[in-house]
Amino acid sequence: MLVPIQLSPRRARASVFGIFGLNGFLFAMWVVHIPSITQRTGVSNATLGGLLLVLAAGALIGMRIAGPLADRFGSRLLTGVAALGLSAAVLGPGLVHDADELGIALGLFGFFNGALDVAMNSQAVEVERLYRRPIMSAFHALYSCGGLVGSLIGAATLRADWNLHLSLALAALLGLVVVGVCCIGLLPHLHTAKPAQGRTRMSRKALALGLIAFAMLLSEGVANDWSTLQIKEHLSATDATAALAFGAFSVMMTIGRFGADRIAGALGPVAIVRYGTIVAAVGMAIVVVSGWVPLTLFGWALFGLGLSGCIPQIFTAAGNLGTGAAGANMSRVFSMGYLGLLAGPAVIGWLTKLIPLNAAMAVPLAAVLITCAAAGVVRPSSAAPVHA
Repeated sequence: MLVPIQLSPRRARASVFGIFGLNGFLFAMWVVHIPSITQRTGVSNATLGGLLLVLAAGALIGMRIAGPLADRFGSRLLTGVAALGLSAAVLGPGLVHDADELGIALGLFGFFNGALDVAMNSQAVEVERLYRRPIMSAFHALYSCGGLVGSLIGAATLRADWNLHLSLALAALLGLVVVGVCCIGLLPHLHTAKPAQGRTRMSRKALALGLIAFAMLLSEGVANDWSTLQIKEHLSATDATAALAFGAFSVMMTIGRFGADRIAGALGPVAIVRYGTIVAAVGMAIVVVSGWVPLTLFGWALFGLGLSGCIPQIFTAAGNLGTGAAGANMSRVFSMGYLGLLAGPAVIGWLTKLIPLNAAMAVPLAAVLITCAAAGVVRPSSAAPVHA
C-alpha cells in the first residue's frame, strides 16, 4: 500500500532559504580570501583573470549538466549533492600551491556552484507552486544576505589573522551542517513522467527568457564591476566615496527582493519586470547625466531597486514552462543569463577604449529598456504545472 507523501511548504521554504543563504556565504568566503590566496600561490592579476574564466567555465558546465539531472532524479537530490560538493570545494583554493592547482580548484568550485544554482532554483520553483503565490524573490534576497554574512565573517577572520586553512575549513564544516539540516525538509521528486529521450529542443519562450536573462544579468554585471569606477572617473570621487556606488546598488537590490514577492502577487510577474526595468532605466539615466555625487548614488540605488525583482520572475517562468523538462529549461536560461553576467563587464571594458566609461553606461540602459519591451514573456503559461 502506497502512503501519500506529506508535503510541508513552510519547512520546505525554510530549507530552501538555508540553501540559498549557504550558497551566498560560501561564494563570499572565496571572494574575500582572493588576495590571500593569490599572494600564497604567487598568482598575478593577469593570471587571476584567466583563472576566473576557468571558474566561469566550470559553472557553465555545471549548469548544463544539472538541468537534465534535476529532471531525472529530482532537484532535492541534486541540491543536496551540489551543496555538499560546493561545501567541500571551498577548501580547494586554500590548499593549492601554484596557478595550475588553483585552476583545478576553481574549476571544481565553479562546477558545483553552477550545479547548485540550477538545482536550488528548481527546488524553489517547486516550493513556490505549493504556496500558489510568488516567493522566489525572497530566496534570492537570502542569497544576498548569505553573501553579506560571508563577507563580514571573512573580513573578521582576516583581521584576526586566522589561518587560511582554518577559516575555509570552518566554512566547509558549516556548509555540511546546513546541508544536513536543510535537505531533510526539501521537497521530494514528485514527477513520474519518463524523461525525454535524447536532447530536447529549446522552445521559443525558453529562448526569449534566456535572452532577457542575458540582458538583466549583463546589467547586474556592469553594476558589480564598474559602478565604483564610473563615479570615480566621471565625478573625480575618492575611493571611499566611489565604493558607496556599489553599496547603494547592492543594498537596494537586497531590500527590493524582500518586497518584490508581494508586488508580484498583487500585480503579476509582467508588472514586476516592466515597471522594475523602467525604474532601473530611470536610475541609469540619472547616473549618466548626473554631475553631483549624491544624485549619482541615488541613480545606482534606483538601478539596483529596479533590477531586484526581475531575475527571480524570469527563473520562475523558466521553471514553469510546462514542457516536462523544468530543470533543462532552467539550466539553459541560467547559462544564457550567466553569459550576460560575464559579458557585461567585458563589453564595457572594450568600449572604454573607444568612448568614456560614463558613455558606455548606455549599454545597461539599453539592456533594461529592451527587457521592458519584452516583459510579457514572463507571463505564466496556461500549461504550467500546478500542485494541489
